[in-house]
Amino acid sequence: MNANTSFFGDLLTSIADRGRALLDRNSRVSGATKAATLVERCEDLLSGKGEASGVALATDILDRYGRMKTGERIAFFEGLAEQFGPDRDRIEKAIDSFRRTGSDAAVAELHAASEPRRQELFRRFNLAPRATLALVRMRENLMDAMAHRRDLASVDRDFGHLFSSWFNRGFLVLRRIDWSTPASVLEKIIRYEAVHEIRDWADLRARVDSPDRRCYAFFHPALVDEPLIFVEVALMKEPPAAIAPILDQKREHLEPEKATTAVFYSISNCQRGLGGVSFGNFLIKQVVEEISREIPSLTTFVTLSPVPGFGAWLEAERKQDDSRALSPADKEALKALDDPDWAQNEAVRADITPALGAAAACYFLVAKTNRGKPVDPVARFHLGNGARLERINPMGDLSPKGIAQAAGLMVNYRYVLSDIEKNHEAFAGKGEVVASPAVRKLLRADTAPRALVPLP
Repeated sequence: MNANTSFFGDLLTSIADRGRALLDRNSRVSGATKAATLVERCEDLLSGKGEASGVALATDILDRYGRMKTGERIAFFEGLAEQFGPDRDRIEKAIDSFRRTGSDAAVAELHAASEPRRQELFRRFNLAPRATLALVRMRENLMDAMAHRRDLASVDRDFGHLFSSWFNRGFLVLRRIDWSTPASVLEKIIRYEAVHEIRDWADLRARVDSPDRRCYAFFHPALVDEPLIFVEVALMKEPPAAIAPILDQKREHLEPEKATTAVFYSISNCQRGLGGVSFGNFLIKQVVEEISREIPSLTTFVTLSPVPGFGAWLEAERKQDDSRALSPADKEALKALDDPDWAQNEAVRADITPALGAAAACYFLVAKTNRGKPVDPVARFHLGNGARLERINPMGDLSPKGIAQAAGLMVNYRYVLSDIEKNHEAFAGKGEVVASPAVRKLLRADTAPRALVPLP
């Protein structure tokens, strides 16, 4: 794959160079005025017919965009939003033709006319060498701008529409990451790890090169050395309740053939510009299949997942006078969380564990966003993929990050292949949180949704 990609990349670069020469020559001969702005060059790119000049123009536009400052990029996005939407005159004519004839040709023309011109523009951008990654980065810039400019949402929708096709599961390649993986990719694994920081190269080697550890990533042919998403896996004898033993570099290693449980303890999306394009469900399912073939003794597949929204939610519930998630006794016990050193005290940990467990059950099973979904984003991901909420671990992550974001809480989601489709349908269709009896047992009978703090 690397050799083929390099060949086509060199070929496109050659075409771009010849195209630039052609454009320059035509400008000298015809006296044509060069585009004064990037938006004008985009119009030129859409109206042009020649492949060589198209590659050259696309390359030039992306080069110029890459040198822009933030304000200039926002102005460029404004131009994309205002000038490259659907051709409304063409749409009116297509509608009129459809009403008159109702023919397949009229339907096809109506479909083509309704497509925003931006989508074809982005496709032509992608003619340039290494353009796919440049477009992913461009969308990252757009997402940053949209924090204050929701009027640019139409441009973002077009990026999302095209990326969902360009990064279709059929194009993705699963590769195992180990110590023989090129250093350029290993460096990115360190950089992109979003759940449990990889401290140094020794830490990375312990995660990808130990006999009882695995790491897998999805790649796209157009982004050869850029992982899209990766998952780290621990091979164990039983589902874990805490992350520290998994990350301990001095732990005793388990022989893979003695493992019965595969633990997905970190899943990191690497390309923020591909937000909204789902890779994770495919990744988990394919890794389960891959690792099951390698290690037939594996029978249980679980996560050890963070709960990033729990800390803020719990704090809000503690401040509510009429909280139904926390009893007065719970609130009294949880005052210990105000001591910054609470996690170092074994007695305090034991005292607050029941209150944390009950609150967590309410958080997952009762608390909803204004859209009726679980408030926790990781829960929405795994439940939407067909997992079951298996176990709540109140003292799962006592690192500073784990305490800050979740009062130390972690959970296990379990993937049972025969139940994935059924669980997914229950969650997607009815909003049901599929949970084990052990989790449901933690939920107090008097817990009700009316007084819980909703999140957007």
